[in-house]
Amino acid sequence: MEIEDVMPHHAVSSPRPTLGALLPGILLCSGVSGAALALQNLEVRVFGQAWLEALVLAILLGVALRSVWAPGRRWKAGTDFSAKTLLEVAVLLLGASIDPETILAAGPGLVAGIAGVVALALAVSYGIGRLLGLPPRMAVLVACGNSICGNSAIAATAPVIGAHGDDVAAAIAFTAVLGVLVVLGLPLLVPLLGLTPMQYGVFAGLTVYAVPQILAATAPVGALSVQVGTLVKLLRVLMLGPVVVALALMAKPEGGAPEHAKIRPPLRRLVPWFILGFLGLAGLRAAGLIPDAALAASQTAAGVLTVLSMAALGLGVDVRMLSRAGLRVTAAVVLSLAALGAIGLGLIRLLGIM
Repeated sequence: MEIEDVMPHHAVSSPRPTLGALLPGILLCSGVSGAALALQNLEVRVFGQAWLEALVLAILLGVALRSVWAPGRRWKAGTDFSAKTLLEVAVLLLGASIDPETILAAGPGLVAGIAGVVALALAVSYGIGRLLGLPPRMAVLVACGNSICGNSAIAATAPVIGAHGDDVAAAIAFTAVLGVLVVLGLPLLVPLLGLTPMQYGVFAGLTVYAVPQILAATAPVGALSVQVGTLVKLLRVLMLGPVVVALALMAKPEGGAPEHAKIRPPLRRLVPWFILGFLGLAGLRAAGLIPDAALAASQTAAGVLTVLSMAALGLGVDVRMLSRAGLRVTAAVVLSLAALGAIGLGLIRLLGIM
């Protein structure tokens, strides 16, 4: 979905940061984004085409900068805002570019197939975690993070199952880094697996952790992959609601705690506002109610905000987190992700998506 902070159950909501507090971090992200765009233009001049899109370059530059310099508190509000809120706005605006004919071409079985993939991936990922000796709650966190939407799924399920803070931190630490690696490496599988843009869109939507990351993972392949991948990913995210409700019903309070001790996240955590906005704009586009001028403006704005947010995403990734996640967690996450990819490819073949 996006970079989410997991707040303690007792945390008090902090006031919204002012423009003055946001500005340093936004300017930092803008600088990284500008460098990424400049490198993309340089690629075009030298090679005749951009082998690495500005989206990917922004992530790489952000990660490189973060490796040698950790932004302090002065930058945090703006980078967090760019990585989360601005990226959510970009995803919302992307709804206006969804071509209904493209989506209908995928076939009505896709929605049921996505639900089946999530259910099967949850079971397989949980089984892998338990076989590797992970505690039950940790195995659930890894399964939900891999199968649905990364950190957001971990954040939503952790209070429901009573997960320990150390388990939550370990799961999020690894998915934050691995999510970026997936974004960078997934397009390389297109020629290896012989995937069409439509097939790759479905495959990426079923595999990538976060909704915003789908833009970076599919943009190098083409607009069709972006559209299909975003919709598939959003449908996958919508599975979070039923999964969390099911976990809440099955969860047993820890240490004899009363039943009401289980914490159910609010509806806004299960169906975020930007997903509803995305679906709303997609509906308006299908009804022909979005003028061409507004459509072009929304696509441009979404592109700018996405590059800015990818820079913030890179700045938030500390590759040293991998060493803190632990060998068993690392193996569980990697094997679960591989299983998810295999299940996704199986769905593509089963539905005959071309």
